[in-house]
Amino acid sequence: MQTSTRLDTGPLLPVPAVQGLRPYSSGRPAQGIDLFLDSNEGPTAPPRLAAVLAQIETDQLRRYPSRAELEARIAGHLGLEPGQVLVTAGADDAAERAIRAVCGPGRRAILTTPSFEMLSRYVRLTGAQLQQLEWWSGRFPVDEVLALASTPTSTSASASASASASAVSLVTVVSPNNPTGAVISGEDLRRLAEALPGALILLDHAYVELADEDLTGIALELPNALVLRTFSKAWGAAGLRVGYAAGSTEIVGWLRSVGQPYSVSALSLALIEELLRFSRAPDQRVVETVRAQRQRLAALCETLGLEPLPSQANFVLVRAPAADRLRQRLAALGIAVRGFAGHPLLEQYLRITVPGEAEAFERLAAALRTTLAPQALLLDMDGVLADVSRSYRRAIALTAAGWGVELTPAEIAAAKAEQCSTNDWVLTHRLLQRHGVTVPLEQVTSRFEALYQGDPCRPGLRETETPLVDHAFLERLGERLRLAVVTGRPRRDAASFLERFDLAGCFETVVALEDAPGKPDPAPVQCALERLGVTTAWMVGDTPDDMRAARAAGVLPIGVVAPGDDAAAASAALGNAGAAEVLGALDEILDEILDILPREVSS
Repeated sequence: MQTSTRLDTGPLLPVPAVQGLRPYSSGRPAQGIDLFLDSNEGPTAPPRLAAVLAQIETDQLRRYPSRAELEARIAGHLGLEPGQVLVTAGADDAAERAIRAVCGPGRRAILTTPSFEMLSRYVRLTGAQLQQLEWWSGRFPVDEVLALASTPTSTSASASASASASAVSLVTVVSPNNPTGAVISGEDLRRLAEALPGALILLDHAYVELADEDLTGIALELPNALVLRTFSKAWGAAGLRVGYAAGSTEIVGWLRSVGQPYSVSALSLALIEELLRFSRAPDQRVVETVRAQRQRLAALCETLGLEPLPSQANFVLVRAPAADRLRQRLAALGIAVRGFAGHPLLEQYLRITVPGEAEAFERLAAALRTTLAPQALLLDMDGVLADVSRSYRRAIALTAAGWGVELTPAEIAAAKAEQCSTNDWVLTHRLLQRHGVTVPLEQVTSRFEALYQGDPCRPGLRETETPLVDHAFLERLGERLRLAVVTGRPRRDAASFLERFDLAGCFETVVALEDAPGKPDPAPVQCALERLGVTTAWMVGDTPDDMRAARAAGVLPIGVVAPGDDAAAASAALGNAGAAEVLGALDEILDEILDILPREVSS
């Protein structure tokens, strides 16, 4: 048996450019999202594409696909030779190929920032020197790019002692730019290409169908330009991952040499060919809808105190105070928008995709108004306004004990976190059944009420309840927002507590057990909105059912940890049920209300 001598080669490590590099992530919440406005995906693809799938033969699946037919079709649309077009796995595949083809150690690449983050990653991985300059809006900074390109650099011992403009091998132009929406003019594109003949001018035109001007034709006239296009945006086919590069035969040939030979699947190729068989451009009705909604979205954001940037893409970038908190609140209403936590330039910004569909747009608009301009604050009672740890919670335990069942506080808290658990009579009945005790609900309710209400000889557990906030605090809230109680208590119990502690006058209405089905049904929350005559509100509750009911009613759900509950467990349960955030106590919400609704605005 042969043995090998172990060589001391050191630890296994990636190349320096990969060390510390994190995988790309959109930061999308893991659950609860049903309106995805964070990835700039386009409209729904035409239904006829489904028929293509049924026509795919198994022989097509076992053979490596050929993109020649699709490349020829696209080239024909552009007035090019087939060799001038390369179909790729999305436009970012084409971008990576182009960057690898012209970048490497001893060369420079100039990129604007903020922009599509994968471009700078691709450059760094080649070992080329990356230089970035800011471009937010207005004209593309051609003069600044040329000044940077003509400035000698020497960043390492291996670098040329007097690197000049010829060392710049790449300038990227994302137009419309992601995430800002800014565009370059045809004049500036020509000027840039002519001033840097030894550099590849990479024009990423992924969003061009939504822009005022298509510069593909101009780019194709420039010998050192390459234009990238995609079917992921305006065409609504992001899931197919198909894009293409167009330029001179020589440059496109470089891209063919550096990438995978079969990067696009047969299924994707067939579906895109079907799209192009009927049209050379996306549905113009959809494009016009997106453009109109883009203007409406920017105007709405401005009225709500956000700062939108001018955009010619299918998104709007807005500067927002506490941007990540706003992102979380929209997520609590089921809407994902793109945040940039940790990004040095974009941390205070959100990128919001324009939905392109009327119903989705109205939902987005309502969610923005709800999060940024609430008209009312709805409050659950138990665990929010009232400390019931020694009353209702105690009544559950004592009622069960009457049938020989011992319930721990942790078991009761866990049961309260389950769905459909706001009615304590029903909850107690359910817990008894789990312990093998079967008795009618009426008996459980009768024993529970006797303990809670008391009698002339014995005070009820309700006497142990204390308020968690005072009249003055609620008055301050009421100066900014209209207040209502939404509780699962019987009306007499709710009224008794509020009157006993002089809180009744702080609320315009109380929605109680008798008024609507119990939470998580949104009906009691909707009832409160109707009685107040408002459309936007926040709701604070201490149970997952409160969160579910609020969200289903389009109201921002905010959780609070009830007295006696384990903070970590309660926060997790509320978060999993959709809470935008979880407070330690109700009084923490006052600062947030004052932040978004100063007195002069709310009045």
